[in-house]
Amino acid sequence: MNAWSLAFAPLLPWPWIEALAALAVVVVGLTLWRRPRAAFLRALVGALLLAALLDPALQREDRRPLKDVVAVVIDRSQGNRLGEREAQSDAARAAIEKRLGELDNVEVHVVETPRDDPDNQGTQLFGALRQALRDTPPERVGGAIVVTDGIAHDMPSSMEALGFHAPLHVFITGHEGERDRRLELVEAPRFGIVGKGQTLVVRVLDSGDATTPARLTVRRDGQPLATYDARIGETLKIEVPIEHAGANVFELDVDPPPGAITPLDAKAVATIEGVRDKLRVLLVSGEPHPGERMWRNLLKSDANVDLVHFTILRPPEKTTDGTPTNELSLIAFPVADLFGRKIKDFDLIIFDRYSSQAILPRVYLENIVSYVREGGALLLAAGPEFGTPEGLFFSPIGDISPARPTGLDFEGPFKAAISADGARHPVTRGLPGGDSDPPAWGKWFRAIGAEPTAGSTVMEGQNHSPLLQLARVEKGRVALLLSDQMWLWARGYDGGGPHLDLLRRLAHWLMKEPELEEEALRERARGHQLTLERQSLKDAAPLVKLTGPDGKSRDVQLVLAEPGLARATVDVDSDGLYRAAEGDRVALVNVGPDNPLALREVLSTTEKLRPIAEATGGGVWRLARAASDPVVIPRLSKMNESQIYAGSDYAGIKRTGASLLVGVSRTSLAADLIGLVVLLGGLVGMWLREGGPVRRRRA
Repeated sequence: MNAWSLAFAPLLPWPWIEALAALAVVVVGLTLWRRPRAAFLRALVGALLLAALLDPALQREDRRPLKDVVAVVIDRSQGNRLGEREAQSDAARAAIEKRLGELDNVEVHVVETPRDDPDNQGTQLFGALRQALRDTPPERVGGAIVVTDGIAHDMPSSMEALGFHAPLHVFITGHEGERDRRLELVEAPRFGIVGKGQTLVVRVLDSGDATTPARLTVRRDGQPLATYDARIGETLKIEVPIEHAGANVFELDVDPPPGAITPLDAKAVATIEGVRDKLRVLLVSGEPHPGERMWRNLLKSDANVDLVHFTILRPPEKTTDGTPTNELSLIAFPVADLFGRKIKDFDLIIFDRYSSQAILPRVYLENIVSYVREGGALLLAAGPEFGTPEGLFFSPIGDISPARPTGLDFEGPFKAAISADGARHPVTRGLPGGDSDPPAWGKWFRAIGAEPTAGSTVMEGQNHSPLLQLARVEKGRVALLLSDQMWLWARGYDGGGPHLDLLRRLAHWLMKEPELEEEALRERARGHQLTLERQSLKDAAPLVKLTGPDGKSRDVQLVLAEPGLARATVDVDSDGLYRAAEGDRVALVNVGPDNPLALREVLSTTEKLRPIAEATGGGVWRLARAASDPVVIPRLSKMNESQIYAGSDYAGIKRTGASLLVGVSRTSLAADLIGLVVLLGGLVGMWLREGGPVRRRRA
């Protein structure tokens, strides 16, 4: 394609040419005043001279026509994958690409919105449109076509914000008369104190019947918690207890109505991280010994521990100076408060070499047993007194002790070792130095002989005798340490040992920290990749059933990764709540945001995008009136520039006329022979006109 034009290349700077032009105008003006007959010729010559200085030229541009660019955006957000919408989108895409391919001089750029929404930004239709046109000049854009359910969360404020001047056409998926019931999580805290409650605020919205209450079910960690009758449109406050540290997953769902487009937005997930306030620990030490300072230093070093320490300096039976029993305490010790009315306020009770039962009457020891059975935590650090008649085993505490004394205490150097069960137990698995033989830590010199009666032996002493025994007692837990020599590790004797790691893990296991459960099924999400773990004291790799948010299930075979821990990694493609089950154990994890923005509005609509589409001259059409109807798109045709590019049965694509300059040729007019002849002829004519008569008059 060739285009001709007149171009100028001035021989002098423009200010000089303008000055010469002004001078020529003055000369012609004076001539017009004094010699009118010569004014025309002088004006002609001046114009020719100025034209020569401008160096006019005929310019020919060789241009190659460019194709008109049409952007096609396919909405792949979670909302546009509901029901028949994804299939409609695929059918519309195929039809659009075919019809655009039949048009002359059209280049199609197809882009899809992300399927994932990790930042919970919703449907980014116009962000995808900008991506499709990021390398395209605005003058080449002939139009844009969007296939969506009509919901966009990045709507531009005006037509100018689109960045091009061409029609925007919108094809709507879904069908007319859709029904939906949605559960909206109005307020949900992120953290909560263990043992206390938090409030969830929810609201049920329904596009249909708003008079009949909806049945709302609340589950915590997969277990039913409560049910409510929720009125449509009214907020409902739900008190939920925070039972344990770590993630407490609360699942709320309402029964979807008949014909609902999806049950996914009838559910809401709230994950509340349970944190412990001050850990209240009661430490009861028997007669003073070197290990007492270890316990106190350990517990006082943690700012989150509120420690009450009760030390028996001199038991009543060892009094020889006649001091009355009620005067043996340095201060009046509130036994009745600590072991009676307030015993349930403690998260952990530790008995360190306690033996003098006269200090604590039997009724208070029975209170401790009840405290453990109802969910409390008890740690017994035993010394030689454990198996004596004054020891704790021969008190009510013996009913919950996980081992009975044999009377065969061992005195001599030995190294504590991790048992076979201990290698699989989270409390002792992977302790620094424990995986070598013998363990790379210091020696102890006393072990209390005992025979296990309950629970698991996780550490062993001389000749595989139990050294650390862990057991569950109804709702509570008990740990029995059959040596009073751990303080040697704390002081670094013979290289020391991992006393801090061991005791902290032990305390957290006693207080039911989820990560230290010896029998547990866990599920974690990183992006759209799930990690399933089965912690067990058995070296087993079970089969786990994984159920997605759409209700579909599949079996996942776990593989033994390390002693007591089987693991598998699974890729998933949808956001929502995933439930893993193995036997009666259930684990929950939410993939993506807890309450995705893409599911807050799921009814397809033609009205939200209509203003921006019509402002560009485009239109909005439904692809199908009913779910079972085939997809129908309007006729696509090329149009010259217009105010309106859409009708009931057609969508227009703007002809842009864009082209690419590939070559330029230039023919100068001032340097041409004809130009010189005209210029010289003008000068000669001017001379003849003005100089000839003067000579005749003089003659």
